Amino acid sequence: MKRAFVYKDEKSYKFWWIDYGGCSFAVNYGKYGSIGKFELKEFDTEEDCQKEAEKLIRSKIKKGYVEDENFNFLDRLYIDSEEYGLNPQTSHPRFSAHFSDEIYYSEGDEDTPFGSDEGHDALIFIFEAIRKNPNFDYSGFPQKLIEQDWGMEYIPVNTLDPDEVKKMAADKEMDMIQSDMVTYATAFAQIKITGSISSELKERGIKAIKRLALIVGMPWDENQIQSKMIEDLQSFNFII
Repeated sequence: MKRAFVYKDEKSYKFWWIDYGGCSFAVNYGKYGSIGKFELKEFDTEEDCQKEAEKLIRSKIKKGYVEDENFNFLDRLYIDSEEYGLNPQTSHPRFSAHFSDEIYYSEGDEDTPFGSDEGHDALIFIFEAIRKNPNFDYSGFPQKLIEQDWGMEYIPVNTLDPDEVKKMAADKEMDMIQSDMVTYATAFAQIKITGSISSELKERGIKAIKRLALIVGMPWDENQIQSKMIEDLQSFNFII
């Protein structure tokens, strides 16, 4: 359950919302119009979670917060808590609804969007960047990260012909692998944070997953994680 509250006086305008259900809840709060701070808390039982959530709500009302039943949960940016890491409750509602499989919250499986070192680092870089500039350039980010920050070559997907990919990988395999991992991680990150994706980055993300599969020698339709990511990315329709 999501409930949002706002506080406004002559000096400040603040928001606070809570999403509680099961044995955990997430809160997001800060200056109205900002990304704010995200926190998560877990409990042993659903009853304990609900009691603590209701206690916090009563506390906010006592301090002068007023419930905003028209609070726009969709037109916001979502960032995971550093303490708890990837979590559906700190992801954009469209992301958590569409990308519900546990692979999208894995921090250890190399094939998943954010499980590799490259994918995880890309997501953290984006989190840090959008706090400084919410109008973040997701499309240009993969090349910028790899070439300017990592000092490697960004190699876009220009072909999915197996022989051509194999030929290119003979000389530039590591650059290609990192390019692909960062590209599809960025595609999923844009949805996770904003709830939408550009058509161009969506297409590049799908191609990156497919090329990576060719590089490692296992077709994407034989890899359950990669085929699931492609299927889910293809069927996501909130395009900007």
